Formats: sequence, C-alpha cells, structure tokens
Amino acid sequence: MDNNPNNTNNPKKAKELRKVVMASVIGATIEWYDFFLYGVVAGIVFSKLYFPGGDPLVSTMLAYGTFAVGFLSRPIGGVIFGHFGDKIGRKSMLVMTLMIMGISTFLIGVLPTYDHIGYWAPGLLLFLRVLQGIGLGGEWGGAVLMAYEYAPPKERGFYASLPQIGLAIGLCLASGVVAILSYSLSDAQFLSWGWRVAFILSAALVFIGMWIRLNVMETPEFQAVKEKNAETQIPFFDLLKRYPGNVLKGMGARYIDGVFFNIFGVFSITYLTNTIKIARTEALMGVMASAVVMCFCIPFFGRLSDRIGRTKVFFWGSLITGVSSIPAFWIMLNHADNPMLLWCSVIIPLGVLYSAVYGPEAALFCDLFDAKVRYTGISFVYQFSGIFASGLTPIIATYLLKTGNGEPWHIVGYILFASLVSAVSVAMIGRGGSQPDGRMKPAHAR
Repeated sequence: MDNNPNNTNNPKKAKELRKVVMASVIGATIEWYDFFLYGVVAGIVFSKLYFPGGDPLVSTMLAYGTFAVGFLSRPIGGVIFGHFGDKIGRKSMLVMTLMIMGISTFLIGVLPTYDHIGYWAPGLLLFLRVLQGIGLGGEWGGAVLMAYEYAPPKERGFYASLPQIGLAIGLCLASGVVAILSYSLSDAQFLSWGWRVAFILSAALVFIGMWIRLNVMETPEFQAVKEKNAETQIPFFDLLKRYPGNVLKGMGARYIDGVFFNIFGVFSITYLTNTIKIARTEALMGVMASAVVMCFCIPFFGRLSDRIGRTKVFFWGSLITGVSSIPAFWIMLNHADNPMLLWCSVIIPLGVLYSAVYGPEAALFCDLFDAKVRYTGISFVYQFSGIFASGLTPIIATYLLKTGNGEPWHIVGYILFASLVSAVSVAMIGRGGSQPDGRMKPAHAR
C-alpha cells in the first residue's frame, strides 16, 4: 500500500495531480486574462474614454495610475485570502477569488464612459480595478500552492511552474482578443464598443473555471496540518515573526519579474504605438507571440530548477534578462520598419529569457515557508513587492521616456538596476539554505 500522497507512480494520485494542475492553470489563465486585459487597453482606450484631457501624456499616466491601483490592492487580497487559505484551506479561497475577478471584469465591460456619467466613470473604474487586484492577490498564491503541495518534492519546480503558464496564456488571450477586435473594427468602432467585448467574454471563462475548481481536493500537505490541529492563529503575524529575512529577500528577488514583464508586456504596446508609430495590431501581435513562446519556456526553466537549483536558474535569469533590454530597445528605436526584427526584440527577451525568472519563481517562494504560513507568505511576498515592481512600472517608464526625450535608455537603466537587485537577493536566498545539489532547502526542512 502506497501511503505517499505525492507519489505520481500511484495511478490515483497521478490522476489527482493532473486534475489539480489543470484546475490551477485554467483558473490562473482566467485571472491573468482579466487582469492584463486592463493593462493592454489602459493606454489606448481608458486614457481617451475615462480620463480625457488636453495633454495625452497626462491622460495616459492617469490611466496607468488606475492600472497601478490594482497592484496596490493585491497585497490586501494576498493577506486576506492567505490568512483563510492557511486556516480553512486552499481550495475554497480559489473559488472565491475567481468569482471576484470575473464579476469585476464583466462590470468594467459595461461601465459608462466619462462622456455619459462624468467623474463617476473614472471613480467606478478605479473601484472595479481595486476588486480585480484583491481577487488576483488571493488567486496566485493558491494556484501555485495547489500544484506545489501535490507534487513530488523532486519535481516541485516543474509542477509549480505550470500554473505560471496561466500568465502567458492570459496575456496571449488578452492581447490576442484586443488585436483581433482592433484589426476587425475601425478605430471609431473599437473605441465605441469593440473593446468592451473582450471584458464581457470573461463571464463565460469564469463559469468554466468554477466548474473545474469545484471538482478538486484539498492538498495533502495542508490536510496534514489540519489533522494535527497545527494551524497558526494569525498566519501573517507568525510569518513576520519567523521568516522576516525570507520575506525581504523574496520581495527583492521579485523585482526584475515585475519590472521586466510590465515594460515589455504592457508598456511596450503604448511605446511602440505612440512613440515608434507602428500599427496597434502589430504591437499587440508581438506581445501575443511572446506569450505563446513563454508557454513552452516557463515549464522548461521550472524543470531546470529541479535539476540544477532554483537560485542558480533565477540568478542568471535575472542578469541575462536585464541585459537583453539593451539590444531590444535599440532594435525598436532603429528598425521600426522591419517587422521581423521588431517582433524578435519583444519575443526573445519576454518570451524566452524572462521565463528563466518566472519559471522557477513559484517554487522558489514556496520553498521559503512551511505549510502553516505558506499561502500567506508567498502571497505577501509576490503581491506586496508587486506594488513597486509591477504596478508603478508603466508610470515610471512613461516618465523616464519623457525625461529621455523619447529615447528609451533611461528605461533600460531602470531595468538593469532591477536585475541587479534581484540577482543579489536570490544569491542571499541561496546562501541562506541550499541543498548540496543547489536547490533551495524548503523552510520546513531546515
């Protein structure tokens, strides 16, 4: 009789693991689709319909300001759902986060514009963006935990990387749907009603995700905590008491992830469209192609982290990803007339190299905490650092572009700074507790 709940040689356990992974990937895809859809259209739609003004730069920065608010509210969702996820269970929290995200995204799709309801329009848009952030704040931690805690210990880097594909698929869907609508409709039609279709579609995706998530079991590792009555009274306080160093190092490691993704996956669309003056559809297709490539590269680097060590993959990924911004922006600036080169300047850095950071990241953060505070721990590290690393990045990039007189080199400098911070942080994580083969030693095993 096989009593190991993580043994994938047991057909029943292997089937359950596949179901959990599928539920995590599909749920994460829906959540990221909803969240990034906002970022994709912020600079090209919301700046015109919800923040009209005489200065396009100010309107764009206001639109990106509401994009940033979603990141400000994500730590709230991370702490709330992390608390109950560590007390009640992972599964029930994931059902709630999906509902919050889906409803708020649908309502954005039917929200009247500034011309119809005045200042209520940006106010309500801001409120719905806050709800999106709260939903995603609780979603990410639960999705990766389900896969991580079900997986065999020696394969946790790979399995925890699979829900990370949800980011790539969600971005692909968001940019792809907007690109199709943008290509099929005139500018007037797209601004009038076309963009709304992409948000309203979220309702159908949520029903699919809910059905799948309601049919998975709680993770064996958390069930063991429940059976021993070992839950922490207030997981967040216990986290700060026992793991303050891991929290800080994890947030530092996250820096390049948030900065790089939001410059190449979000800001680049506005940059290529408004500054380089290429067609909006062409810019969107470049980002979408990057997301497709990422779907294959993320699990590759997750598997690599199981074999040679998470900190090693993440360290070199941080540095190489940062340096890749130099040739990428040089190509954008000097070869806008060459579509293939232009697409490569986005696809290679974002689709391939960035995956070396994002692939092992989930398992790296999970290794930092034990099961009693793990949902709270990884959610707080990922979401709180996201305020600075992700949410403010499009605003910072817009400002740096202006200070650089339309040239991107100040932005490149910011990316390089972020890559150094992350590389140093992950090196400190490695020195704090690695196994002989270079992988992080999980917190509960130290």
